[in-house]
Amino acid sequence: MKKLSARRRHPLAAVVVLLLALAATGGLYAAFAPAGKAQADEASQSLTIKEGQKLYSVGCASCHGTGGQGTSDGPSLVGVGAAAVDFQVGTGRMPASSSQMAQIPAKKPIYTQAQIDQLAAYVASLGAGPNVPTKEQYSKDGADIARGGELFRTNCAQCHNFTGKGGALTKGKYAPSLEDVAPKHIYEAMQTGPQNMPSFPDTTMTEKNKKDIIAYLNAVNSSETENPGGLELGGLGPVSEGLFAWIFGLGALIAVAVWVAARTAKAKKS
Repeated sequence: MKKLSARRRHPLAAVVVLLLALAATGGLYAAFAPAGKAQADEASQSLTIKEGQKLYSVGCASCHGTGGQGTSDGPSLVGVGAAAVDFQVGTGRMPASSSQMAQIPAKKPIYTQAQIDQLAAYVASLGAGPNVPTKEQYSKDGADIARGGELFRTNCAQCHNFTGKGGALTKGKYAPSLEDVAPKHIYEAMQTGPQNMPSFPDTTMTEKNKKDIIAYLNAVNSSETENPGGLELGGLGPVSEGLFAWIFGLGALIAVAVWVAARTAKAKKS
């Protein structure tokens, strides 16, 4: 007993006991805490999907099918991902007022962001697809505006105009203006390729490239950005500016020529 008591009073005994207690506590936490958190996250996600399915059944199934398989009035949603839902519903394009329109325009959304998240979760559960981007992915922080301009003029300006003012396409379709469009929705449009637009996945256009393009659009459409060329005539490009020159510039020259000729004729008569 005396030997055992002496060992208990050893200077390192308290340290050994403390280490054993910490190891036991850590082991218990590792065994029980993560599983509980994972189960809670899974239950929360399952509830979100169920709520999204309810919203889908009421507002989307008539066109896209009860299981998202698509119908003659709407395409399949299997594999489009959460990003496509967040874009289409978040910009008010869906639900569409008519499936017979040449192009479905943006309008005021009828769902709240919480409901959009639920719909997106349900559609994402039907098949893997692009996720909704994080704020870091479309933030202008750290973006290269000049590089974004080059990428935009190469890949997007043919339809959207070089400053994103939009433009006409064939058969009543058009490339919409990118002014006042949320950066998240621009990113999602590049990811998913809505309507007539091609998609630009990360394998085609990297996350950094998308970020640069969004920063460029933010710069050229900002009211604080000065145009070094002076009056931009709406920034609609060389066709509109050339037309302006022909109508007003050439018209002014003709008016001056007529005025000079009239003055000359009057002077000769007198």
